Amino acid sequence: MAPVMDATIVHIGIERNWRDVYAFAARPENMPLWASGLGSGLEPDGDDWVAHGPLGSVRVRFTPPNDLGVMDHSVTMVTGLVVHNALRVVPNGDGAEVMFTLLKLPGVSEDQFDTDRDWVQKDLATLKQLLEA
Repeated sequence: MAPVMDATIVHIGIERNWRDVYAFAARPENMPLWASGLGSGLEPDGDDWVAHGPLGSVRVRFTPPNDLGVMDHSVTMVTGLVVHNALRVVPNGDGAEVMFTLLKLPGVSEDQFDTDRDWVQKDLATLKQLLEA
């Protein structure tokens, strides 16, 4: 049984209807515009998508489109490690709140965890900038 990992929720408010935010952010084709870890883009491959980026070539499987704002996805690294990412868009007033649960994987230092958190925050800020423009 795997131990419970430390986690932090990285979030940002966006002045745009939450359904609009979800519709844009949940499209794999749009993700490279704001999710810098996906490098130059995602290529469809069966039920998965393949990304070539700073983490090497990874396989990504997304939660099917839904009415709940759930954009969870699993990333399979070159090493075979599967990382489950919880990503949500929820209503916040007339706008949206986008929340990413960042898990501190075994072997990740506090400094690396802080760096990962800052990276996610930067990506969410890019999403905000795109959708509020």
